[in-house]
Amino acid sequence: MRRFTTVLTILLGLFPLTFGPRFLFDGPAAGAGYGLVADAGGFFPAKGIRDIALALIILALFALRQRRSTGVAMAVTAIVPITDAIVVATHGGSLATALLVHALTAAVMLLDAALLLREPAQTPESAPLRGATASQGQ
Repeated sequence: MRRFTTVLTILLGLFPLTFGPRFLFDGPAAGAGYGLVADAGGFFPAKGIRDIALALIILALFALRQRRSTGVAMAVTAIVPITDAIVVATHGGSLATALLVHALTAAVMLLDAALLLREPAQTPESAPLRGATASQGQ
């Protein structure tokens, strides 16, 4: 299960890095995938930067081997796709996009957060020792 959680966390961290820059450089086209097709002006760059920043927070914590902290950050940042779903559903976007893109993303993020938070905390005693076999032979 730990390997599944690792892959899921990395994917959830990388996905916003694929579409965040698109909002910066081609907002109207990215907006269609988001669920809003009207010209949203400054919303697109703000959303792009927000997605990139949130992705980097998740990936940085995970790279630092802070799995529980990553789980907390993932749970907290799940509010973003929940809010996105509400925005799309209440501002002329399709309900299907609101649910299938944004609400589903939030559900997967919350699942990943729960999996990360359920993992037993690694203490120095339980963490694998590097070079333990090499030093035992000396």
